[in-house]
Amino acid sequence: MAGREAPPLELLETGPPDGLGRFVFAHGAGLAMDAPRMEAIASGLADAGVRVVRFEFPYMRRGRSEGKRGAPDRPAVLEATWREVIERVGDPGSLVIGGRSMGGRIASMVADEAGVRGLACLGYPFHPLGKPERTRTEHLAELRTPTLIVQGERDAMGNRDEVAGYELADSIEVVWLPDGDHSFVPRKRSGVTEAENVATAVEAVRGFIERLG
Repeated sequence: MAGREAPPLELLETGPPDGLGRFVFAHGAGLAMDAPRMEAIASGLADAGVRVVRFEFPYMRRGRSEGKRGAPDRPAVLEATWREVIERVGDPGSLVIGGRSMGGRIASMVADEAGVRGLACLGYPFHPLGKPERTRTEHLAELRTPTLIVQGERDAMGNRDEVAGYELADSIEVVWLPDGDHSFVPRKRSGVTEAENVATAVEAVRGFIERLG
């Protein structure tokens, strides 16, 4: 499957061309760039004055054209796609890059070398589901790019207690969403709604982009 050629890369841009800044926003392993949870973040940021640029990795583009979803591409392909997108959008020093889950994690792998202005990860997968011993944090201890991680307090891929034990670079700020899971969804008994957590996430990213200037 990985050998089949994917349809050409396309960019989906929303928000004002001349606003607070540009956020290149990648999808997670199972969400297309126009999935409802991606749309909620992108629309919220666009309404807040951020230019949002979305794209899809090759496996997602193949799945869209063939009508069936496949497994994510190898990490090297995902990283190469991020580099291609950054080159296509242009002026890395003016860009904040990031994304949901896997999309944000791969962005964190290329952020320093690409020279982007900032990195924003929404639901960082600090470890695979059910495998807390397999951490994905080694590079985060050395990360130089100003970084925002927006994380649900009970994210099964890195909850608040787990993350407190990780060594993270001083460049990384973590914003916690009350009772949120990996998709930011809280339990009903928490008194918080998914919409409220999404709004908090949007405001955190907007404020981060604005602070970077």
